[in-house]
Amino acid sequence: MRVLGIAGSLRADSHNARLLRAAASELPPGWDYERWEGLREVPAYDEDLDVDPAPAAVRDLRDAIADADALIIATPEYNGSVPGALKNAIDWASRPRATSALLDKPALVVGASTGLFGAVWAQAEVRKVLRTAGAQPLEAEVPVGQADSAFAERDDRLAEPELAALLRDAVDALVREVSAPVEDVARAA
Repeated sequence: MRVLGIAGSLRADSHNARLLRAAASELPPGWDYERWEGLREVPAYDEDLDVDPAPAAVRDLRDAIADADALIIATPEYNGSVPGALKNAIDWASRPRATSALLDKPALVVGASTGLFGAVWAQAEVRKVLRTAGAQPLEAEVPVGQADSAFAERDDRLAEPELAALLRDAVDALVREVSAPVEDVARAA
């Protein structure tokens, strides 16, 4: 199985990039993880640009999502909501609706912020936007507050055992969601 990670922050080594690495480390053996790093190149959504062929960065985004079995999106919270670049990328990925790469795509949304609440509002907004776009976001929530001190010094694992367990449970839920259709097909055969 293949999981695509998208960090909603443009900063190269953001807290949310670290959170993606922590989540990826919880995937079972045999699962491939790739982080999509083209967020900075995606132009602002403009229906005049939404033609065939789409801009190169948009094609890369759509192809990466289409090739993945599931998504993990890690979002910071800017002014109580979703970062504009992340929302913009989801808007591009959702079009055209009939062939959207997001349709029925399982997605785990997690978030880290330097504040106390761990981007809970932004996580809720991303789940709402994904659901509206036809994806299947899990209801699991992993709020990593005070992110500047939330990770272990030696690696990208979460330092607090309860928070690490919450992330592990969320990733396990995503794995079960992706594996369920495969198991259903195997049982039917």
